Amino acid sequence: MERKRVVITGLGTINALGHTVDDYWNGLISGTSGVRPISGFDPSDLPCKIGGEVLDFNPLDYMERKAARRASRSTQFAVAASRQALEDADLNYPMENPERVGVMIGTAVAGVDHILDGNQVFLNKGYSRMKPYQVPSGIPNIPAFQVAREFQCLGPNNTTTTACAAGTQAVGEGAELIRRGAADVVISAGAEAIVTPLVVGTFSVMRALPFNYNDHPEKASRPFTIDREGFVLSEGSAALILESLDHALDRGARIYAEVIGHSSSSDGYDIVAMRPDGSGAIRAMLWALQDAGVDITDVDYINAHGTSTPLNDKTETLAIKTLFGEEAYNIPVSSTKSMMGHAMGASGALEAIACTLAIYKDTIPPTINYDNPDPECDLFYVPNEALDTKVNIALSNSFGLGGQNACLLLKSYNGRP
Repeated sequence: MERKRVVITGLGTINALGHTVDDYWNGLISGTSGVRPISGFDPSDLPCKIGGEVLDFNPLDYMERKAARRASRSTQFAVAASRQALEDADLNYPMENPERVGVMIGTAVAGVDHILDGNQVFLNKGYSRMKPYQVPSGIPNIPAFQVAREFQCLGPNNTTTTACAAGTQAVGEGAELIRRGAADVVISAGAEAIVTPLVVGTFSVMRALPFNYNDHPEKASRPFTIDREGFVLSEGSAALILESLDHALDRGARIYAEVIGHSSSSDGYDIVAMRPDGSGAIRAMLWALQDAGVDITDVDYINAHGTSTPLNDKTETLAIKTLFGEEAYNIPVSSTKSMMGHAMGASGALEAIACTLAIYKDTIPPTINYDNPDPECDLFYVPNEALDTKVNIALSNSFGLGGQNACLLLKSYNGRP
């Protein structure tokens, strides 16, 4: 059976750069950082006091009060981004054939904030003071449930929980639902709200966060530089509306880009570190290229995982050079995490939007804070300023904790058969 073509027709996001796709894109291409001192709690006892928080967010702008009260912050973000994306795609809800509309959302820990809050109430006041939905509303599949409920999406529904790879995998698996004919439309998203004392503390103990930029948070995320210290935690959600090409054309939808390939792989190596030879990342990139049926010379842009950790950036660079050979030096590579920080399960979906708009607008976002290059990271990382250039095919990389990797390949559409 010939697999269906999949296109992207709607985008939505809530993140540290703003509450709209325009805010996000304008921030990226202007090289603006969304990293700032943490304001959601008192971080004074922690060595890292910065993060990419979503500011001034009101869930009642997107949800009715009762649902918002029961929802974790990540679920609120997911509903907000999905509502934006549906409106951007000009899709009314509930849709004509709700059984043909699916939801696929990626997250690392989803409502951990909700569960932690409930645990504090339990410890301090006893079980009888806990909210009835405190734990059920915090489990990882609830963002997908709430999006499906809110917009009456009655088709396939799933949650990917592959840590930092989850958002990318959610887009790829959402496309797969359409390819095999299980859905006509899929809301694919990533959502995370992890700027919490527990998570910041845990990664501080691991020495995975930067400690020396509390007074200059905008400079803390510095991928591929010799003085990078670690990633910056952030939060938010990004949602993409995927449709079969036939469905999109039948309703005259605006098409941003086409999803042409995706893949996932496992390092089978370490709970946090990438395999030093980059072989897991190499397999994921190679399989995405094979799935799309394109050659290494066809790739115009790579959105790197680019976390700003010493090991990740070096290993990802090695993986790109090993797979692409000398061609690696001809491909612009950038890390939008230099501006966004790392939103874990939401990052891949945020980066999928960045790639989509890079294709749609022929502009590549920069890697900011690139002022002290690491000799072992010697590719063209689009330093500090956006690059105006034709982008036909973009590769997005996500390499998660536990060695779970995912890659996505997007292509310009422009009415091509």
